[in-house]
Amino acid sequence: MSGTINKVILIGHLGDEVKMNYFEGGNSLGRFPIATNESYTNKQTGQKVTNTEWHSIVVRNKLAEICEKYLSKGDKVYCEGRIKTRQWLQDGQKRYTTEIHVANMTFLSTKKAIEGSTLTSSDKSSIITSPEKNETIEDDLPF
Repeated sequence: MSGTINKVILIGHLGDEVKMNYFEGGNSLGRFPIATNESYTNKQTGQKVTNTEWHSIVVRNKLAEICEKYLSKGDKVYCEGRIKTRQWLQDGQKRYTTEIHVANMTFLSTKKAIEGSTLTSSDKSSIITSPEKNETIEDDLPF
């Protein structure tokens, strides 16, 4: 196989609220952590052990704005994207961070209006109907 692939699929819970940055030209960037858990039983002690892994999620533009509007800490989400590592200098030392740049997302459980909605950063012109408030919101969603 001569090609390569960089794809990540995660299902986890938000560890914090979505933090937004807005730029000139109407672009936006949202960041939030999600936690994934692994559970197993220790064969020697018989105790259940749970390990939590934290992931830094990055969403852009319309998807970021939708995440900010509908997601809150504790919500469960399905994310598809790619791994990206950034580096910068801080006090003369190189710093690194690994992020998941999400292109597709499904809200699995939310405390706010939408439940079970699939969101794609590249989708154009569709409408979301909030079942709780019976309001219609114009967005770039496929449904």
